[in-house]
Amino acid sequence: MLQLRNVALRRGTRLLFDAASLQIHPGQKVGVAGANGTGKSSLFALLRGELHADSGDVEVPEDWQIASVAQELASSEQSAVEFVIDGDTELRELQHNLAKIEAEGGDGVAIAHLHGQIESVDGYTARSRASRLLHGLGFRAEELDRPVNTFSGGWRMRLNLAQALMCRSDLLLLDEPTNHLDLDAVIWLENWLRRYEGTLLLISHDRDFLDSVAGQILHIEQQGVKLYTGNYTAFERVRSERLANQQAEYRKQQREVAHIQSYIERFRAKATKAKQAQSRIKALQRMQQIAPAHVDSPFHFSLREPEKLPHELLQLDKVGIGYEATTILSGVRLSLSPGDRIGLLGPNGAGKSTLIKLLAGVLQAADGECRPARDLKIGYFAQHQVEQLHPDHSPLEHLQQLDPGAREQELADYLGGFGFSGERALMPTEPFSGGEKSRLALAMLVYQRPNLLLLDEPTNHLDLEMRQALAQALQDFSGAMVLVSHDRHLLRVSCDQLLLVHDGKVDEFPLSLDEYPQWLADQQRSYDVPVTPNGGQSAAAVRKQQKRNEAEARKRLQPLRQQVSKAETALDKAHAEQAALQERLADNDIYAEHNKEVLKGLLMEKAELDAHCNQLEQEWMEASEALEQMQQQQ
Repeated sequence: MLQLRNVALRRGTRLLFDAASLQIHPGQKVGVAGANGTGKSSLFALLRGELHADSGDVEVPEDWQIASVAQELASSEQSAVEFVIDGDTELRELQHNLAKIEAEGGDGVAIAHLHGQIESVDGYTARSRASRLLHGLGFRAEELDRPVNTFSGGWRMRLNLAQALMCRSDLLLLDEPTNHLDLDAVIWLENWLRRYEGTLLLISHDRDFLDSVAGQILHIEQQGVKLYTGNYTAFERVRSERLANQQAEYRKQQREVAHIQSYIERFRAKATKAKQAQSRIKALQRMQQIAPAHVDSPFHFSLREPEKLPHELLQLDKVGIGYEATTILSGVRLSLSPGDRIGLLGPNGAGKSTLIKLLAGVLQAADGECRPARDLKIGYFAQHQVEQLHPDHSPLEHLQQLDPGAREQELADYLGGFGFSGERALMPTEPFSGGEKSRLALAMLVYQRPNLLLLDEPTNHLDLEMRQALAQALQDFSGAMVLVSHDRHLLRVSCDQLLLVHDGKVDEFPLSLDEYPQWLADQQRSYDVPVTPNGGQSAAAVRKQQKRNEAEARKRLQPLRQQVSKAETALDKAHAEQAALQERLADNDIYAEHNKEVLKGLLMEKAELDAHCNQLEQEWMEASEALEQMQQQQ
């Protein structure tokens, strides 16, 4: 097993661990949590032998093969698939020895023995295994033989990850593996890690990812480590109970809970027409439950109210988008109004970021019409915003450049909500971590009071506390939002509508976010065939069978879908009646003495209508849950 006994570790003048002890058994999958700077990455360096404890013992079994993701970008003329195969160091050593013996004219017995060893480590399936890893992480078949140094930085990090997964390891150390992945690749990696047979230590700020993969949570706090049984949700529950015992925190917890509950009620009253309503109500209720675990977060901010909110912010009519002669999307129709909250789904490379760039005005429409409102004010977040920060300027100076007339104390108070307090607000940004730079870019975006937020992977490098603060801040935003994210928790609690970018089109996604992984698996089933020349069933035949299976599944689900649709229609009608009745009750004249009987009748009608709405909502929820369960069984 892996053990730490009374370990102390300093980095410079900072004490990271003091008398830290823990035991991790073979095969356990452990999520590593803790605020930035508490020592998560240093723990990994200890286990790899790159750092040595100031006192205490770190014990990793000598025969364990350790794999981790290289942080430096690979630069090589080697093909992508061969680079990934390098991760299997035992195979590469056997291949090297075989080539050496053959070059020296070695005896046949030794050569035969090496061939047998290569077969025993599945060496003859190495290319196929590496190809499947690359495909899962989003690489196309024609890219497997491209030189490594022709890929961008983000894709080279995916190559580093694939190389680590290729290693037949006993201990796998993954530090933020989802940072450079889209949702499709995150879902694939999640499934791969669940099947991994070795011991896994995983640093991640994606709570859904941790919940799905980890069976224990190692929390680093106050120079100590503590191992909790269960996934991240279970850990949050235990931590919230502990914080609730501290009276000073308890009152703050209750305010957070009440705030989210009020939002749930407001959302429930207007969201019945949204296909994602049931999923989002559940997500918001869960968000309410986990809020107490984050009351000691250093991040507390809200999105500033836009100065103007035009009725129609932006309209796309039959828009086509592309690069040079290549069309990415065509016939796109989209209308964005205040209050719209849209999440974009779709396979890797389908055009999600392309659509965001069009909405942001970075790309121009190739055809069709794009009609922005006169008072449209866009807040666009993408990684290039982070890269455009001035390294010599402090967070305070960045804000002063946006608003030269603002008082310095007001700007400092504002930055404090994003974790830039005291001296941190006055430091140059050059040495800041990726998370700190992302926080500053978000702070600058929010400060400008946009009425349309376009967020392309805003959570990259953000820790769990900041993600939670962002999710809460988005609840009260009165403008429109379009979001691309691999963080499913953020998508669930922030988006009313899901759009699918697929096959050059943009359409409403008819299912819930929880059903997206299965939809994705159905779409990609043809790729499950091993990538071998002329081997296996043809992709066309697989797609044909897939369409047949999907048609049969739709037929079985049709009665329940109709039941859900009928319930939604009835609920829409009842809520319209509620709104009309509420309008009458808002009239001051109705409360005059001579209208006493009329008021009494209206109040009785309201009570009956409210009860009817509750009944309809219950029927809708039950039908939706039954549909969801049947879809999961297929």
